[in-house]
Amino acid sequence: MKVRVFYHDKCFDGTASAALFSRFYRERINPQAQFVFTGLLHRAGALFDESQFDGDENAIVDFKYSASPNITWWFDHHQSAFLTPKDGENFRADKSGKKFFDPDYKSCTKFLADTTARVFGFDPKPVAELVQWADIVDGAQYTDAKTAVEMNEPAMKLTMVIEANQDPTFPDKLIPILATKPLAEIIAEPFIAKLLPPLLDRHWKSIEIIRKNSECIDGTIFFDVNDYDLEGYNKFIPYYLHPESTYSIGLSKSSFRTKVSVGSNPWTTTKAEDMVNLAVICERYGGGGHARVGAISFPPDRADEARKAGREIVEELRASQRALLAKSGKGA
Repeated sequence: MKVRVFYHDKCFDGTASAALFSRFYRERINPQAQFVFTGLLHRAGALFDESQFDGDENAIVDFKYSASPNITWWFDHHQSAFLTPKDGENFRADKSGKKFFDPDYKSCTKFLADTTARVFGFDPKPVAELVQWADIVDGAQYTDAKTAVEMNEPAMKLTMVIEANQDPTFPDKLIPILATKPLAEIIAEPFIAKLLPPLLDRHWKSIEIIRKNSECIDGTIFFDVNDYDLEGYNKFIPYYLHPESTYSIGLSKSSFRTKVSVGSNPWTTTKAEDMVNLAVICERYGGGGHARVGAISFPPDRADEARKAGREIVEELRASQRALLAKSGKGA
């Protein structure tokens, strides 16, 4: 039996979700299943190629909803999970008992572990380390910026490798072992270990590039690294460099998109009720995400539009910070 698993590519949580789903499926649904893993990326235009929905069963984890009748399983936790209101209606009308959504979860991996345990009797204890780190990484629940940026933990090294990967064969090597081995053993695997030295060197250089190309005004960082090869940079670097910040907006480029990343400092002193919902802002430009982090994808030849959107968001967030300071009596 062929099960094709679609997952959020270049993402620790997405990759971990794919691994956890395959372990769950083998243990609780069909031990003879054969898995094919297909990474999905947020990009301008169509997100799905429905000709790929060719498994006996097809699953999507940690990615937007598809109303295709060929999708049999779905797990997601993003606030912007539905491309259209009609997709949301289709999900709510589903009676299969195999499609699940909860935007209150920090990570899809934790959501998937809890849901399959509750509904199908899956035992997630053997993968507790993977679930814990996926929740930390995707929920930005690090104790401090130093932990997130200085790459001491195996999970952080693996996150770096996953986010920078350009080898289409890499996920097929990683995903089958991700839910079966400790993370320290996984990063010692030769196909991963050989990647770490150049990536760590690139990581330290990326810190300096972002340092030179970023500004923090009114608690809001802006940086534009479109002219650099920085796809997959560590998203916590801006807060490491500017710990006083509340928000960050970054522009970066890859072969398939120009990306506007919109985030918030996990260690900010701004109260949660005073924070702007970033998913709502990103949705206005065709993007999405969570309340505290989101992104917008533009075609690679429309960098000017991306810069315009980025600047508009910067001004909106800086204005919100100035208004907050004025309200508190700390403004000028």
